[in-house]
Amino acid sequence: VDLKECLQSADFISSSDGNFKILEDGSVYTTSAVSLSAEQKTFSILLKDIQEHVQKKIHVSLVEEEKKKTRRARDTVLKRTKRRWGPIPSVMIENSLGPFPLQIQQVQSDTAQNYTIYYSASGPGIDQDPKGLFYIERETGNIFATRAVDREQYPSFQIICFATTPDGYSPEVPLVHTIRIEDDNDNAPYFTQDLFEFSVLENSKPGVVVGRVTAEDRDEPYTLHTTLKYRIVSQNPPVTPAFSLHGDTGVISVLLPQLDRELVSSYTMLVEVRDMAGQPFGLCTTGTVVIRIEDANDNAPSFKQSQYETRVEENRVNVEILRVSVVDLDEPGSPGSGAVYEIIKGNDDRSFEITTDKNTNEGVLCVVKGLDYESAKQRILVIAVNNEAPYMLAPHSQQLSQSTSSVMVHVLDVDEGPVFKPCLLRIDVKECEDIGTNIGRYIAEDPETGNSEGICYRIPPGQCNWISIEEKSGEVRTIKVLDRDVGEMRRGQCNITVLAIDRNGKTGTGTIQVVIQPGNKNYPRITKTEYIMCRDRKPICLTAQDGDESPYSTPFVYRITDRSLASSWKITRHNDNSVYLSPKGDIPFGIYDIPVSVTDNGGKVGENYIKVNYCDCVTPTECTGGPRVLQAGNVTLGVWAILAMILGSLLLLLILITICGCCGSGVMHRHVTDDCANHNLIISNTEAPGEEVMDHNIIPLQNTCDQGGYGIKTGDQQTFEMVKGRGHTLESVKGGGHQTLGSVKEGGGGQTMMDTCRYSYSEWHNFTHPRLGEKVHLCRQDEEQKHSEDYLLSYNYEGKGSLAGSVGCCSDQHEEEALDFLDQLEPKFRTLAETCVKR
Repeated sequence: VDLKECLQSADFISSSDGNFKILEDGSVYTTSAVSLSAEQKTFSILLKDIQEHVQKKIHVSLVEEEKKKTRRARDTVLKRTKRRWGPIPSVMIENSLGPFPLQIQQVQSDTAQNYTIYYSASGPGIDQDPKGLFYIERETGNIFATRAVDREQYPSFQIICFATTPDGYSPEVPLVHTIRIEDDNDNAPYFTQDLFEFSVLENSKPGVVVGRVTAEDRDEPYTLHTTLKYRIVSQNPPVTPAFSLHGDTGVISVLLPQLDRELVSSYTMLVEVRDMAGQPFGLCTTGTVVIRIEDANDNAPSFKQSQYETRVEENRVNVEILRVSVVDLDEPGSPGSGAVYEIIKGNDDRSFEITTDKNTNEGVLCVVKGLDYESAKQRILVIAVNNEAPYMLAPHSQQLSQSTSSVMVHVLDVDEGPVFKPCLLRIDVKECEDIGTNIGRYIAEDPETGNSEGICYRIPPGQCNWISIEEKSGEVRTIKVLDRDVGEMRRGQCNITVLAIDRNGKTGTGTIQVVIQPGNKNYPRITKTEYIMCRDRKPICLTAQDGDESPYSTPFVYRITDRSLASSWKITRHNDNSVYLSPKGDIPFGIYDIPVSVTDNGGKVGENYIKVNYCDCVTPTECTGGPRVLQAGNVTLGVWAILAMILGSLLLLLILITICGCCGSGVMHRHVTDDCANHNLIISNTEAPGEEVMDHNIIPLQNTCDQGGYGIKTGDQQTFEMVKGRGHTLESVKGGGHQTLGSVKEGGGGQTMMDTCRYSYSEWHNFTHPRLGEKVHLCRQDEEQKHSEDYLLSYNYEGKGSLAGSVGCCSDQHEEEALDFLDQLEPKFRTLAETCVKR
């Protein structure tokens, strides 16, 4: 490869593939056998100019040459080739003492004996050649080493030699010459760790592997320089050797048949490794090995005392009464020394409990259920102890029995409160029992005397208020009706705490569990009572419901209570709560009200009426009218028919009233003479100082009273209502058809009937209020239909104020009882009031 053409100033030449090496002149050599595949093999030559910081690459592709066809034997021609120059590999002793330069080898070429031969060495080879380590004489071909070489640093060298003529011709191919550095035992072996730590379980059998120590040597492998031997130099404590060390592998094994942690907890050994197969002249190194003996539970715990004694007051619970301790030679804090206590005798009622204090390893004996002095004045317990880990029998030792100890507990007598027996009393109460029903008795006894004398009972507040307890006798009674369908009683039960108090004020508690038993309080009823049956007479399914629970609900018994209907209708059972209702034969179309009684399983009977509309239809949606009603075989009008008749009558009556009102609006009013007013009512069209306003639409009044009446004289006889197109006076509103306010109601035969000449306030109000409103609205507008600014007119002072207040249009009296003020009117207003109000 022409390297100069790519980069002339290349200081560094390298190949991307280690199988190829490139020399400075561009020659490419293989460093090992190369196998080319079917594809091309490529690699790159890297050129670097370190000073100029320039780098370039040359890509090289290799192609396998085609094999030439072999010639037949008869065509084979022997060809003479020259012998290559190739000296044997050279050897140089590591750390050689010289003298230097030290001749290593001589290389010569047979084909250039008659010429001047120049020799040169070029590196680096396979391993990097230190600068100036080797050189070659050009005339003789002798290779010299300039100094000693360390084999651990440079195991071997490869140099390439060239044989050329003065004119630059190379008669020989370049020679690759190998120089191997022969090893010298200059490195002592060394351990891979400064300290080896192992552990082994006590009482392990001989031959059990504990661990392995390893060492290395930097000298040449597979020689005596790296053949190592191990041995134990010393052991601490200096007792019978407990372990063995394999000389070749460095494996440490158990040697002593009894490793007792309680005697020796760990061993420290000094070990040695030596090369030259352990020969005395070999190099050696020592190391340290620590072997810790792991604890095994080979020591059973034992109590320090065989008997204990303690005291406790009766009824005390969750109180510590005693602590016991044990002796265990195993390693503290390990499962082999952790004590586990148990009570093996005397605790059948489970009144006692023993646990382990993890900090002190002591057993803590407690009372978890109150003791009774009257039942037993003392208790004797037997406790035993074990370890958390299972016991392992040591070699050449005997099995030990479990350590036990007895504890005598003295029970001290204490004045106790009453005790309920039983502590929980269940009382079943029937649902809906009467208030005050005695449902049971709950009493307590004094443990000292064994009777209930002097004990009082009461129920603390804050509980479900269902029952009460008699203070002296303890009888339990209901204080309300217990119904499972009401509020807190839906859950069906309640626990009530009861207190018992003796003469000394000591108290005891008990619990009454009140359970409400379901009762037969609800009547069964049919959920749907109206049906439509078409001409196909498909049976009707009747389903009943009962709010009670079993056994007071299903199965239901259905029965038609009317004999006449029972002869034409029948009931067929479907299931426990449903039946089919159907006619027995041909019956007329119509509505049937069939009384059906439903009896539940508890005997309670519910009466129901089933309305069946037997219609001449195909589907029930076709029957929407009011057909005839057939009840007990009699034909009557249906509800819709009666309703239609009533509505028609009301409509006809309304039309008659309307016609009478319109016809009566044209009746002439009778005149009121001017002198009938007795000068109490002055004719005037002036409401206030100002212009005269003439209004011809004032309502004329006619008096029908005995003492005479007074009216307003107008130019014509048309009333205000006629002008407005209404044609109704107060009497016409009441249905009489008269035109004047003071006329009497229409009597029988067209005769007028005299009355007290007074109307009720509501009649007067209903008549005048809408008309006065329209009148005032018209008075408030001018000619351009705009609101006038002076429609509020002033009136002259008429004397002291009236108790009734204002009687203007803004007065709105709603109560007829407020007309008592009319009896206190002054004389000049009384006549007007009698005219306008009918008593």
